Amino acid sequence: MLGRATITSLLDQGHQVTGLLRTPQKRAVVESLGASTAQADLLDLASMTNALQGFDGVCNLVTSIPVGVRAMRRGAWKDNDRLRIEGSQTVMAAAKAAGVRRLVQESVSFMYADGGDEWITESSPLAVTRATEPAAIAECNASRFDCKSRGSVVLRFGNLVGDDAMTRWRLVQARSGRPIGIGNPDGWAHVVHPEDAGSAVAAALEAPGGLYNVGADPVRRADMVAVFAEAAGRPRLGFLPKGVVKVAGEGLEPLTRSHRISAASLHEATGWLPRHGIFEVSWLHDAVSR
Repeated sequence: MLGRATITSLLDQGHQVTGLLRTPQKRAVVESLGASTAQADLLDLASMTNALQGFDGVCNLVTSIPVGVRAMRRGAWKDNDRLRIEGSQTVMAAAKAAGVRRLVQESVSFMYADGGDEWITESSPLAVTRATEPAAIAECNASRFDCKSRGSVVLRFGNLVGDDAMTRWRLVQARSGRPIGIGNPDGWAHVVHPEDAGSAVAAALEAPGGLYNVGADPVRRADMVAVFAEAAGRPRLGFLPKGVVKVAGEGLEPLTRSHRISAASLHEATGWLPRHGIFEVSWLHDAVSR
């Protein structure tokens, strides 16, 4: 979903866009959006270097996020971790070799430590665990791209909520009356609509190199769950018991943190603002209709 939104935003701004595909299955989807396509192996340096020849910028948005209860199974994050660790290294090295001048690297905001009700900015402390370390490594790899003639931008996205696989799974759970909330109901969640995540990537091509948070206004977790309940036609929905969260371990813990995160820096640097600035039921309309 992030890739589609990014392609649309880039094309709307007049960029020439090529989607690099690991497999040919998604070629028709990318071309239907108006972009060109090329096939490359994200984990093969020669393949990526060849694919990036002639490009001014590259946006590494590749993930493989497990959805629902599958995310709590042993080994469920193996593919995603490899893409973040090895893939980011390959993209960075290939971009250097191909003479690319701008690298945009996807990252996640739930690496920040629990901030309670305090505002979190790009300089706030992190709490990196084994679950979030691959994203931290991807950020480090991106920083190694920087020199006087080229630069990188790292975007720490909030949780994507829209017409995406995780949102649709949450809505299925909500329709059945199952709890979908995680963490303290009074804590803050950092969320971003896929369309706004895509426009942030486009803005990052013109931003000064560095690190930026990307998201809408923070929302109380209880209010977020209430919006899902409204979309699912339920009077109310609950939160996962603390015991369940504890059993799930490190993989789920970062999602329980209170993150009142500010995205002001990206706005100040580029003028970017989310069209979907406040989390409400309209974010879920497309997902509900599926």
